[in-house]
Amino acid sequence: MDAQHRPRPRVTLRFLAAPTDAGHSGSVSAGRVLEWIDKAGYAAAAGWSGTYCVTAYVGNVRFTRPVEVGDLVEVTATVVHTGRSSMHITVDVASGQPRTGDLEPATRCLIVFVAVDGDGRSTPVPPLVPTTLAEELQQRWAVRRADLRAEVEAAMERQVYTDAGTAPRVTMRFLAAPTDVNWGGKVHGGIVMRWVDEAAHVLATRWSGDANNVAIFTGGVRFYRPLRIGHLVEVEARLLHTGRTSMHVGVHVRSGDHADGADSMELTTFCRTVFVGLDDDRRAVPTPPWRPVSDEDAALDAHAVELVAIRARFEQ
Repeated sequence: MDAQHRPRPRVTLRFLAAPTDAGHSGSVSAGRVLEWIDKAGYAAAAGWSGTYCVTAYVGNVRFTRPVEVGDLVEVTATVVHTGRSSMHITVDVASGQPRTGDLEPATRCLIVFVAVDGDGRSTPVPPLVPTTLAEELQQRWAVRRADLRAEVEAAMERQVYTDAGTAPRVTMRFLAAPTDVNWGGKVHGGIVMRWVDEAAHVLATRWSGDANNVAIFTGGVRFYRPLRIGHLVEVEARLLHTGRTSMHVGVHVRSGDHADGADSMELTTFCRTVFVGLDDDRRAVPTPPWRPVSDEDAALDAHAVELVAIRARFEQ
């Protein structure tokens, strides 16, 4: 069969959410869901390209409902658009009671993988040619999301993060363990996103004074370079903005050879995530307001508001 008309890979993972997947709220943590998304996306990308792939970007992950421990989980990844070496993949996560098999959507996002050769260089992938109206609409949606990604990345790159900022921040440091390895010998992209969620959760807990908080959005996850097993990892979460019930957090992940000291640390990943605190009935509660102090604080606060507006415009 011609590569352009091969069946579009649709990979579905099914499993039960385990007690070890739970976060502090009792439901499955957002970091674990992000890990599942990355694994399913990789399976679809590798199936389409026939080669090893790396995560390049994850966008607009909205957690619309929690996944509970013991739920039957279904993660479906579908290639909807291709570039020269990139594959744009929608990932849908649904869950529900295994006794009934009735699953409800929990989140949906677009993830971008790049195919690489044995030397780590990008390599061409077979182009996807839509054969139905539904496939064509999916491709148009992916292209529009690419426009959103470009605007979000441009806004992010204009920002400066220095010690002049006075916003609350949390830094976690540890070594990338052998258990974090992916199929290419580097740290799994899903593991990195779990670290991001954990650091943001610690910051949200310290700011709100309550560990009962959850991520409702993660977006603009950009992977700049791979993390190596055994390297020192630094995950810094900084508060950017607070809404009535929300805490907007920017997270930088850096890594390097710990034998070379701080000078070897390079930026590997950056993203923004939004947390809310919950009461005992799982309703969002008011967040203590944070007020910018320095010019850098004010710029990052305005930046967080700008990103909300950009995404709202694309979703109209």
